[in-house]
Amino acid sequence: MKRLWLIFSQTATVLLAAYFVVATLKPQWLGHTPGAGSSVALVQADNNSAEAPPGSLRVAAQKASAAVVSINTSKNTRRNSKPNDPWFKFFYGDQGNEPQGGLGSGVIVSSSGYILTNNHVIEDADEIEVVLNDSRHTSAKVIGTDPDSDLAVLKINLDKLPTIVLGNSDTAQVGDHVLAIGNPFGVGQTVTGGIISALGRNQLDINTFENFIQTDAAINPGNSGGALVDSNGNLLGINTAIYSRSGGSMGIGFAIPISTARQVLDSLIKDGHVTRGWIGVEPNDLSPELAETFAVKSKDGVIITGVLRNGPAAKAGIRPGDVILRIGDQTVADVRQLLNVVSSLKPGNAVHFTIARKEQQLDIEVTPGTRPRPKAQ
Repeated sequence: MKRLWLIFSQTATVLLAAYFVVATLKPQWLGHTPGAGSSVALVQADNNSAEAPPGSLRVAAQKASAAVVSINTSKNTRRNSKPNDPWFKFFYGDQGNEPQGGLGSGVIVSSSGYILTNNHVIEDADEIEVVLNDSRHTSAKVIGTDPDSDLAVLKINLDKLPTIVLGNSDTAQVGDHVLAIGNPFGVGQTVTGGIISALGRNQLDINTFENFIQTDAAINPGNSGGALVDSNGNLLGINTAIYSRSGGSMGIGFAIPISTARQVLDSLIKDGHVTRGWIGVEPNDLSPELAETFAVKSKDGVIITGVLRNGPAAKAGIRPGDVILRIGDQTVADVRQLLNVVSSLKPGNAVHFTIARKEQQLDIEVTPGTRPRPKAQ
């Protein structure tokens, strides 16, 4: 019995050794493919990598990027009427006849081909070319511009256009994750990330009407007119300006909220221009010096230092030295707020103004007119 068991064990050992040698050196004899086990692992790894890792904003970037376009502009130089005049060259230099180019970004907001961008991106351009993320390109037509808000609307005629979903900038909060998408320095579409750093930024002397979203997402030259989107890929604002000492991003960028841009967009598409209220006054923030000059007792509100003759405010009885405290139910704290509230008034509809005049408080009914279009610079 022991002998039989010894023969069996030796035979099994030899067979296992032979199987190991064949499986190692000639696996095809056994019907195996080299690396077959590893290929399964590789396929599984690829499938798993399709899922965004925790904290990734990949889905938001992919959702919004298709609707962000690059805008190339060209401006024909004015011919020099005195090409050989040495004095002209001394003061103005050699002015060639090569077209001047510009670069910016835009956002497709409608399948009809409407694009929202900054006014300064396309201002004075003779030709505008739009390049889509899928490499299609076409010329664009200007539907309307609004220099006061630095917004403009273009239109292109292409089929199957991707569009962005408009978000709600009124619900945005400091600390929310955002992405800035555009074409900085002409290097191609770029996505940068950050958070909302502040809301309601104004008094920056960038636009007439300011209510900016501030972000630390990198915004550089060429990003103007591009998209600021939330973590779901919805449009929160139009990237407009940066604070910079070098020309590059320093972590302080500004975007026009979509709540403002939507109103401008609708007006430009419907009328070709934006209609705003206007009362014809020269307002100033109330300072101790101005209060003393006009003998004003009020410490709040906006003081009027000038009134346009025959303007809406003059006709209503507002005088220099009056302090506007409220317009309707809205309290007025500074000049920017006064401009924003008055601009939102409907021309021709009377509104109650609460003012302080020396030691009195008065209610005056003002019928706003239409704000004049800004003169071209």
